[in-house]
Amino acid sequence: AGFAALVDELGEYRSQRLIDLNTFLQYAEASDTIVLDARSADAYARGHIDGAVNLPFSDFTQAKLDKLLGDESKRVLIYCNNNFSDDLEPVPLKRVELALNIPTFINLFGYGYENIYELEDVLSIEDERIRFVSGP
Repeated sequence: AGFAALVDELGEYRSQRLIDLNTFLQYAEASDTIVLDARSADAYARGHIDGAVNLPFSDFTQAKLDKLLGDESKRVLIYCNNNFSDDLEPVPLKRVELALNIPTFINLFGYGYENIYELEDVLSIEDERIRFVSGP
């Protein structure tokens, strides 16, 4: 019931927090910003946006989020497989309604992290503005 209530509550807020790639990249450069990759550790190791940190969605707890993200006012940027259209490793497509962005956004908010922005664009992983790197 609590999750369903947050989904209803955050619909409009989340829609105001969708940002294009240029804004995403600009925000990512700021010292008060973290790019969070909430995919599995294996998916993250196969390839992630350069500079992103990983905490798999299934591992979210208050303690782990606080340790990784720190101050709840910190800006958190999120992205998911469905931001990339190629359907290639390291970001194969998922069914859009099952993508991690929405539950990640809602959970971060529920844990007290409200300064969240989500990449809105659908891009090619070959877009030169994005650099994927592999490894932990």
